[in-house]
Amino acid sequence: MSFETLIDQLAGDLVPVRPRRLWVDVGIMLLIAAIELALLFAIGFANLDMHRLETQPTVGWRLVSLGVISVAAGFAAIRSFDPTYSAKGSIRWLAGIIAICVVGGLFLGTLPEGVSALLQRLAWTNGIGCASHIALLSTPPLLGLMLLGRRGAPTDMRRTRLLVGLAAAAWGAFAFVFACPFNDPLFIITWYSLGCTATVLLARYLLPRIARW
Repeated sequence: MSFETLIDQLAGDLVPVRPRRLWVDVGIMLLIAAIELALLFAIGFANLDMHRLETQPTVGWRLVSLGVISVAAGFAAIRSFDPTYSAKGSIRWLAGIIAICVVGGLFLGTLPEGVSALLQRLAWTNGIGCASHIALLSTPPLLGLMLLGRRGAPTDMRRTRLLVGLAAAAWGAFAFVFACPFNDPLFIITWYSLGCTATVLLARYLLPRIARW
């Protein structure tokens, strides 16, 4: 086979790719998030109870922290689909933001005194339900980011998968805040982290199988 013939065969497998526009992708993800949140309120799963917002100090902490993380990680994930973008700096910034948010939440509560108090505050039967809800609510943005990623060509797939998972997980946790009845920072940090970790692992597994790169 001649070199020219090989080039022709390889070129014949190529398909046209629409040019990516960052703000179009961002708009698509914002639309997915808005639709999901609206549906949660429509079916009664979420409830914007102003009395609960006033009496539970962790509600504001959760909404601000998770909102910032989901927006920052989502924007970085979309940018990472570009082969010229390096996600290394974004991971560092996100790690710092997450650490600050966790420390801020710990200041809102007190440490448990003894193992029995710890187990009581963690309330694992309720915690597993919370973590499961967060993972489920993360599914729409996770699929949205994966489908957008099919049009990109990231060069750092390991960090791209992490950013996609973090963005989807943070949004799922943000949406769940409106339905979560618990106020203990220790409970929240533990089980929200577990739900978010499950989403990150799911992104790590699914993204290479859905994306074409």
